[in-house]
Amino acid sequence: MKAREIRPKIHSVGAIDWDRRLFDALIPLPDGTSYNSYLIEGSTKTALIDTVDPSTEQVLINHLNQLGVENIDYVIANHAEQDHSGTIPSILKKYPQAQVVATPRCKGMLIDLLMVPEEKFITVNDKDTISLGDRTLEFIHAPWVHWPETMLTYLKEDKVLFSCDFLGSHIATTDLYVTDEGQVYEAAKRYYAEIMMPFRTNVQKNLEKLEGYQIDIIAPSHGPLYDKPEFILKAYRSWAFDEPRNIVVLPYISMHGSTQKMVEYLVAALAERNVTVKQFNLSVADVGKLAMALVDAATLVIGTPTVLVGPHPNVAYAALLANALKPKLQFVSIIGSYGWGSKAVEQLSGMIPNLKVEVLGPVLSKGFPKEADFKALDNLADTIAQRHRTHGFAQ
Repeated sequence: MKAREIRPKIHSVGAIDWDRRLFDALIPLPDGTSYNSYLIEGSTKTALIDTVDPSTEQVLINHLNQLGVENIDYVIANHAEQDHSGTIPSILKKYPQAQVVATPRCKGMLIDLLMVPEEKFITVNDKDTISLGDRTLEFIHAPWVHWPETMLTYLKEDKVLFSCDFLGSHIATTDLYVTDEGQVYEAAKRYYAEIMMPFRTNVQKNLEKLEGYQIDIIAPSHGPLYDKPEFILKAYRSWAFDEPRNIVVLPYISMHGSTQKMVEYLVAALAERNVTVKQFNLSVADVGKLAMALVDAATLVIGTPTVLVGPHPNVAYAALLANALKPKLQFVSIIGSYGWGSKAVEQLSGMIPNLKVEVLGPVLSKGFPKEADFKALDNLADTIAQRHRTHGFAQ
């Protein structure tokens, strides 16, 4: 594909990665991703905003060659993570006069990660500007969305916000702008859940920081551009600010059917009480879907059999994931089974210290669940439904 024009003398020069299916050896990418890079040509200076992952370096170089770019004055490093910064050394080799513009903290990280020489840097403070002649770049410090050194770049005259990872989506598409809002909404929510949700309070602060800017286009570092910015801004405000909803997320494993029977019974009991349940069998579940479900949930119920007196390892992973993502949960409970003894409840409880929740009484059955266990599950369903009603959580 060729470089594509966003506005006169503003081009998208990044790369689409159709086949990548895992990010950071951790995050599933069912729809691939892109590494967006943007060339801005002013009347006197030229800037490149972010680069690409080193695996797609040649795509960026080809785009710059196609456009006949003979000079780059500034390489704007919004973020030090290598999928955006990894090609900076090659760009500096091709354009030796270029300087890297970054926050002071990003400078240190790029020196550590890529060994960029210190003399190549210009550091900028929050709200600093650089003139390209007839165009002006303003730098907006946005720490912890999702690394501590991140900044956004705002092109004043054209009202374009280059938002880096903030407001992005992992999706490979030939569309320059969002055309299928449903598809992009899901991809952006997955992206928020996996990457941004642990920093929700910082997301809130940075959303508020953007309220004073006129924005016609949001150009993120992953996924298509937003020519209707309110679409993604409204979604982020909901994910970050709204109260949890009347939803229970129930990840579980069952080895011999006992925990499975308890899960089925509790799901039915909650549904009868008008509580929405999102059930995930962890032996086959997409952890990205689990993360997405946690964005809006009020309650997490963890289902586990006992393995060597502790929780099943897959369930322990789900608990650690929830603890790391820090969703806005209000309640947690544990259900499951054991054969002769169990410390699953104590061990799982110790894995979620980041979750500021009320812990509802666990239900563990010895062997296959019996009448008393089903009664306890009914009581748990009653408690969850009552708590949700009391807090006014919407469906």
